[in-house]
Parts: sequence; structure tokens; C-alpha cells
Amino acid sequence: VQLQAFGGGQVQVGDSLTLSCAVSIGRRGFKYAMGWFRRAPGKEREFVAAIMWDDGGTTYEDSVKGRFTISRDKVQRTVFLQMNSLKPEDTAIYYCAAGPGFRLTDVPGYNYWGQGTLVTVSS
Repeated sequence: VQLQAFGGGQVQVGDSLTLSCAVSIGRRGFKYAMGWFRRAPGKEREFVAAIMWDDGGTTYEDSVKGRFTISRDKVQRTVFLQMNSLKPEDTAIYYCAAGPGFRLTDVPGYNYWGQGTLVTVSS
């Protein structure tokens, strides 16, 4: 599994931004959970949102509920993170990840990671 995240950039407070993660798999029957994590300056990597590839079930970190939406397109094999009402505290490098789905909110629950894309929210 190879993941490539893109779509980051510099935006203003209250703006919206959509991140994408292209998923390349070497076999059929892809049933991973896809997650977005972020690492703010000086902080540990933290969970943002996850989606089950198969049934589309979602999970969100509390601080992004109602502002962020994770989705996936099975045909395009892409996972999206729509981010609305961005705040300065959303500034971070965002990573997409794939894992078996047993520990959706934990870094160790994911086997594959993309390279990260930087989101900067300015006030």
C-alpha cells in the first residue's frame, strides 16, 4: 500500500481546505481503515479522523467534529479530508494512513503512512 497526501497550503482563519490522499494498492480486496493524523509544531502526532474503506463508517477527534469531514471515493481510490472553519490550532502537517481498523484513533493502529502535507492557518 502506498499513500500520497496532497492539498495542503496556507489559509486564513475561517477558510476551508480539502486534503486528498491517493491510495495505491497491489491487490484486490482492499479493506483497510483510512485515517488522517496531524502533527502540530512541538506536539505529538494526533488522530484527526478515520473512515472504514468498506462501509464508510467514520470517527472524528472531538475538536474537529462538525468542521471536518472525511470521505473516500472507491473508484478513484482517494480519501478526502474536507476542513471547514479552520482555526490557527489546526496548523500542522497532515498525514494519511492505512491500517486494519482495530485501533482507529491510535498511531500504532496504522501500518502505512503517506508523506504528509502542511496546512498553515493564519489569523
